[in-house]
Amino acid sequence: MCNIKNLLFLSSVVFFSFSANRASAQTDTLKLNFQDAEKQFLENNLSLLAQKYNVEASKALIQQAKLWDNPVLSTDQNIHTGGDNKFFDHSKGNGQVFVQLNQVFTTAGKRGKQVQVAKDDAMVQEASFNDLMRNLKYNLQLDFSQLATLNAQEKVYQNEIQSATNLVQAIQKSFDAGNTSMKDLIRLKALLFGLQNDMVENSRQINDLQTELKTVLQTKETTFVYPIVNDKPTETVSLDIATLIEQAKINRPDYLSNQYQLNSATHNLAYQRALAVPDITIGASYDKNSNYAPNYYGLEIGLPLPFFNRNQGNIKSAKYNIQSQESTLKQSEFQLKNDVVSAVNQYKLNQQLFSTQQIEFNDQYDKLFNSMLKSFQQRQISLVEFVDFFDTYKDTKLKILQQQYNLQKSIADLNFATGTTVVKS
Repeated sequence: MCNIKNLLFLSSVVFFSFSANRASAQTDTLKLNFQDAEKQFLENNLSLLAQKYNVEASKALIQQAKLWDNPVLSTDQNIHTGGDNKFFDHSKGNGQVFVQLNQVFTTAGKRGKQVQVAKDDAMVQEASFNDLMRNLKYNLQLDFSQLATLNAQEKVYQNEIQSATNLVQAIQKSFDAGNTSMKDLIRLKALLFGLQNDMVENSRQINDLQTELKTVLQTKETTFVYPIVNDKPTETVSLDIATLIEQAKINRPDYLSNQYQLNSATHNLAYQRALAVPDITIGASYDKNSNYAPNYYGLEIGLPLPFFNRNQGNIKSAKYNIQSQESTLKQSEFQLKNDVVSAVNQYKLNQQLFSTQQIEFNDQYDKLFNSMLKSFQQRQISLVEFVDFFDTYKDTKLKILQQQYNLQKSIADLNFATGTTVVKS
């Protein structure tokens, strides 16, 4: 009996010290809805900032692809002719000077094709940025909703622990007076012990989510993030799967990225074929004292002869890359359709489960709990009946909160699957 009392006392100390430490550590409370959290996330998230730099870097390559090749200037002249002449002596018609200027002119539209490939790559990078933002926003919404659910669960545990503590104190006095059996007292203390352990586990999960959200939102380490969510049933939205699939094809960055990569592969094949066409080098030269004329002016034209290297390997590789990207795009489309159908079905199911009638039942259940508590205190029901109801009440309240979270998650899944806001959370 002494060991049981010590164990119950220890659990109470751990529970209340844990709650006190968390309260003292979190000095500031930041209450915000998801729209505010999303805005703060977009402004402060370092992962998005890093990816944004990659987008800007890829756009800079478009400008680079538009630039012409630099002309080449070369010269050749005598250093010393021997005897008493000075270095670089060109006086009195002495010495030799040769100057040449060359410019490469690309053929077969290579520059335009290279610019198009650079544009495709920039679009792929931008789609990757949007997909990263989409995934981070989705995870933010899930963490946000889950934290709100855990906070609501904490209130359920707090109310039950308070009621159970009052009962234990009253039964303890009755036991000390010899009016209650030890079995009833221990049963209530065990119930309180279980609630306190559940509360500590719930607080641990809250602490973990607080760490994640504060990192994502870039808030102070002493801030306690308190999500404000809509705990009422959402308005019924008409969902047409075919329409949502078309919306997803337009808005989902992962699908668009595969489209852009296919476009890039197609344009790269055209560019590789253009590389097989030789470029022309045109130049002018001036030669003094080393040709048949004292002052020689020449026109130069250079053209590689494509006898061996006609870029065959790169062209073949580009063809295979197109086939690979076509398969990837088809797979992405199948995945997109399945994601949309699954998200719609899951949303409809949770929408049906979480209804106005359920909210009314929740309120009625709270009234019934107070009535049962009063009946037990007045000895109108037995301890076994009360404990069974107590456990059922807790489980039901937690299931209702879980259904609220499931609805929020299904909304997040639906918006994530379509790449746009179909239902507001």
